[in-house]
Amino acid sequence: MAKLVFGMNQSLDGYVDHMAFAPGPTLFRHFIEEAEGQAGSGYGRTMYEIMRYWDDDHPEWGADERAFAAAWRKQHKWVVSRTLKSVGPNAALVGDDLEGAIRALKAERDGEIEVAGPNLAQSLTQLGLIDEYRIYLHPVVLGHGKPYFAGPRPPLHLRTSDRIGDDVIRAGTAVREVLEIVQAAGATPAGVLVALDREEVAPKAKISAVKQLELE
Repeated sequence: MAKLVFGMNQSLDGYVDHMAFAPGPTLFRHFIEEAEGQAGSGYGRTMYEIMRYWDDDHPEWGADERAFAAAWRKQHKWVVSRTLKSVGPNAALVGDDLEGAIRALKAERDGEIEVAGPNLAQSLTQLGLIDEYRIYLHPVVLGHGKPYFAGPRPPLHLRTSDRIGDDVIRAGTAVREVLEIVQAAGATPAGVLVALDREEVAPKAKISAVKQLELE
C-alpha cells in the first residue's frame, strides 16, 4: 500500500511561497532523489500548472534542473480539478469522488505518493488520508502568505528530523488521530508537532461524512 506524504518548504512562521525563498543546491538534489523514488504525485489545479514548467526544456538549466525535469516527467501525476478538461503527459484527472480515487491509488500502489500544495493537502487531511507531513523549515520569516496548513491543523507527532545543507531542517510528522480532533485543533499553535502512526488510528476515526473542500 502506498503512503501519502505532504512535503513543502516552509518559513519559520508557517508559510509556503516558492517565489519568496527557494531550495539551495543540496536541498534541490535531495528533491531530485525524492522525485526519482516516488510512486507519483497528486496536484490541485494551481500547483499542477506551476509544475508544468518542468514539461519544457529551458536553455538556462544546469545538470540538476535537467535531472529534476527528467524525474518529474516520468512520474505518474493525478490532478484534482473541476475546471481542467485535459492534462499533460503521464497525468490523469481525478473525478468528483476524491476520497474513493485516493483510497484506490493507495491500495493499488506501493511507495510514496507526494501531495503537492496546501489546498489539496487540506482536503486530504479532512478525509484522514495523509500519512506523513514533511516540513522543510527554512530560516526565513515572511509575515504573511499561504500557510502550510491551509485549514485546521491536525495534532502531529515528530517522528524524524535532520538537517539538509547548511540551513534547512526536515521534520517528518504523522497524525495520531483523525478528524474529530482535527476539527478541534484550529487553536493549536503553529509549529506544535505531535504525530501519527496510521496503524494506531481507530476505525471510528474514519471520516466518511466529510465533504471535500472546494477543489480548484
